[in-house]
Amino acid sequence: MEKLNYKVYIFSDSIGFGQLVSPSETWVNDLSDKLINLKKSYDILLQNPSINGCTTRQALERLYFDCTSHKPDLVIIQFGLNDCNFWDTDYGLPRVSPNSFIENLNEIIIRIYASGAKKCFINTNHPTSKGLITKLRNINYEQKNKEYNTYIREVHTNLHKKFNLEIIDIENYWNKHITENSNLNSKNLLLPDGIHLSIRGHNLYKNIINKRIINYIEENLD
Repeated sequence: MEKLNYKVYIFSDSIGFGQLVSPSETWVNDLSDKLINLKKSYDILLQNPSINGCTTRQALERLYFDCTSHKPDLVIIQFGLNDCNFWDTDYGLPRVSPNSFIENLNEIIIRIYASGAKKCFINTNHPTSKGLITKLRNINYEQKNKEYNTYIREVHTNLHKKFNLEIIDIENYWNKHITENSNLNSKNLLLPDGIHLSIRGHNLYKNIINKRIINYIEENLD
């Protein structure tokens, strides 16, 4: 019998792309390997159109070409680390304002389900060790990251009853893991820039995200 196709898409920014880490070491590559090894009546395809530096505003503009036009079955969404950032050229404003960030995420999710997707996971972002980020205002990057994580949780709360939408709260898992492992802190899990994942950070993502995705597919595909 010919196998059915099941398409998994990672729709994200540099955290999905794996900036400054060899592709073989990333959490997405590990997920791809695990999906290939699943013994199912499906051919499982993983695609990763994640782009470094991408905000939700930019993601909406490329959503059709990079994701929904391919009719994904399952999509993992993670944005916010660029949206919450402040550039001096934006005169003290975030790259994407909180209200726009929320609405962009809402529209991304709605459009993904309209394309026929059966399941979406939306992730919060991990804690960073980055401090002050703009000369114009006394703004702390990590405080803004935490704030935008609350907006991600808000989007999930408002949409999960309407759609088969599940949240993976990476911030909470990350903090719990550090609390339970005295030899770890965020600096161990991040590159020197204080934002991007080190190899150890990718390994933690593998444990947080990939187990959830594999468990869902095993439970829901024959």
